[in-house]
Amino acid sequence: MSRPPEDAGAPIESKDQLVEWFSSACKPRSEWRVGTEHEKFAFRLSDHAPLPYEGKDGIGAILEGLTRFGWERIQEHGNTIALLQDRCAITLEPGGQFELSGAPLENIHQTCDEVHTHLAQVKEVCDELGVAMLGLGFRPKATREDIHWMPKGRYEIMKRYMPLVGNLGIDMMKRTCTVQANLDFESEADMVEKYRVSLALQPIATSLFANSPFTEGKPNGFKSFRSHVWTDTDPDRCGMLPFVFEDGFGFERYVDYMLDVPMYFVYRDGKYIDVAGKSFRDFMVGKLEEVPGQMPGMGDWSDHTTTVFQEVRLKKYIEMRGADGGPWNRICALPALWVGLLYDQGVQDQAWQMVKDWTVEEQQLLRDDTPRDALQAKIKGREVRDWAKDMLALAREGLRRRGILDSSGNDETGFLTPLDAVAESGRTMADDQLAAYEGRWNHSVDPIFEEERY
Repeated sequence: MSRPPEDAGAPIESKDQLVEWFSSACKPRSEWRVGTEHEKFAFRLSDHAPLPYEGKDGIGAILEGLTRFGWERIQEHGNTIALLQDRCAITLEPGGQFELSGAPLENIHQTCDEVHTHLAQVKEVCDELGVAMLGLGFRPKATREDIHWMPKGRYEIMKRYMPLVGNLGIDMMKRTCTVQANLDFESEADMVEKYRVSLALQPIATSLFANSPFTEGKPNGFKSFRSHVWTDTDPDRCGMLPFVFEDGFGFERYVDYMLDVPMYFVYRDGKYIDVAGKSFRDFMVGKLEEVPGQMPGMGDWSDHTTTVFQEVRLKKYIEMRGADGGPWNRICALPALWVGLLYDQGVQDQAWQMVKDWTVEEQQLLRDDTPRDALQAKIKGREVRDWAKDMLALAREGLRRRGILDSSGNDETGFLTPLDAVAESGRTMADDQLAAYEGRWNHSVDPIFEEERY
């Protein structure tokens, strides 16, 4: 999620403030919530083309149509680029990917109600405009040139910088979609264990959600091409972060890492100022020549923490970022998976026991292999498929212990059912799509727009 910050905030006078910014997010378990963010591709029904921002059937028109449901417009230079309502936001990714950043909710039943309401509202507006939304990890047909840039200042800076540091950064910006779960932590020690468990297990989640086997209308050789894209986007802000598994990892060590990640921009007086590649450490002592003499505020720091793209990202909560976009039931499955694993201490400890002997080198190899091989990748001599079954069994136990029921008396374990089917069959959504491409789709990806749209 990205939208213009409100202001620079309180001035930063020492690194201790940055450490405190993270540590102040610790919450007692009674206050833990789960937030879900999900992106989808908008396309024109008549020709499956990506939508521009402008026009009667453009992204801007969809945003305008949604205001009938009480959403408040957020504008940048006269363009509506986000919508707010209560604790939710609708925002735009660079290529027009449409994102709901959901509210922090108590349980997965509420998450799925939120998702259902959002998709129903979007479908009502889209039906009137002759457009639709698609849940996949990577655009299956459009080229980079086919996709329109959204009118957001931070993206102008990023699109200039990305080609300087990687080959696939523009693809990341314009052609990928993800589902993301955001979780709380109780203490620094709890954050550390959660970070280690989730970073180690993220490639297994990537495999379970693999849903991006096509590029420009053809198979691309990957099950999750979206995941592969991150390996050649920007080495300064992507990757596995081996230091997370070192003794002494905590809030301060993460702050040190963030201080060394090159900046993208500074937001002042309603404008994004290009400082791409510059140092936040220099900013803290007033040495950014683009904003001479200016010092950062905590709002600048908050914004800077959104410009790293690890599979697990720390802000005032922990973000799980390893999954391809997908259909409604997969959106609900992702927060269920991570809540089940990380919101019961006994289960979280068992998950740590499962991965604590994985070396950094083994984890990196797994991360490298899963975009292509998914469930057939291996670590410690076992296929990811088998590790996924163990992971799902733990998550199911964690959800069962929560014992949170809906109005029909069902607990949250049912949301894992689509993932159980993947692990048991050994077939991802990507495998099924590739089989359809070779068979009933007759070597065309066009049927995916009807079969997979919301």
